[in-house]
Amino acid sequence: MDIDFECTMCGKCCHDLRLPLTATEAVAWLEGGNDVQILCEALPWPEEPPEDNREAAQKRRRSFAAMSGSLPARVVVILAGTHAGPCPNLRPDMRCGIYEKRPLVCRIYPAEINPFIALMPQHKACPPEAWTPGLPPLLRAGKLVDPDVLALIQQSRDADANDVPIKQQVCALLGINQAAVSNEGFVAHSPDRVDLMAALRQASSEPAVPALSPTWRFVSKRRTTVEVLASVGALGSLVDANSIPAFEYLGLSTVSD
Repeated sequence: MDIDFECTMCGKCCHDLRLPLTATEAVAWLEGGNDVQILCEALPWPEEPPEDNREAAQKRRRSFAAMSGSLPARVVVILAGTHAGPCPNLRPDMRCGIYEKRPLVCRIYPAEINPFIALMPQHKACPPEAWTPGLPPLLRAGKLVDPDVLALIQQSRDADANDVPIKQQVCALLGINQAAVSNEGFVAHSPDRVDLMAALRQASSEPAVPALSPTWRFVSKRRTTVEVLASVGALGSLVDANSIPAFEYLGLSTVSD
């Protein structure tokens, strides 16, 4: 598949987003007076998958080991800069106010960082004219052609893996131990800005993994999911629409049962 692309500066990709950040970028985002959420998903991990399972290796690299009841699991944590409406760094002329220091994910967009997600123009915020054939090449035969973007993607993947112990320590310091089931959604925790800043700074300077990781609880909107998890010894909770939880549940689907 060949894809051509050129930014039209429409600004659509700079509105109403949860922006994945590295630990260093999250500190800078908070220092700018902005909010950061902690998005958590977890997957059962009763045994190590075969070494040739590349997708499992990718998940293992960006997650930390935990227990949910008697079930081994792995937890993926994303630090997400949040903004309702336009990005606080977006100028009226749709230019970025921190262009030279913008986060990695902004530099990489619209390319995908996850090697198992194909680039689909219809899933991007960019208008159709940004994808007009004849513009600068983005993909050729399904592969990115810009060496600078490829280098940034590798930098992002490395940071994602290197930040894992920091994220684990931050969750332990803030008492965060609830995660959505992988491929169902995310649990979005919104800690106090000052507390999160302190936890990030402490974890970044002393990124040792806690000797005893807290027990994690799976959260789901699907009753059958919670029941299956309980049957294998995991701790699970059903999202209750009638109560106000200490977190926001971000479902990947509106289907629940």
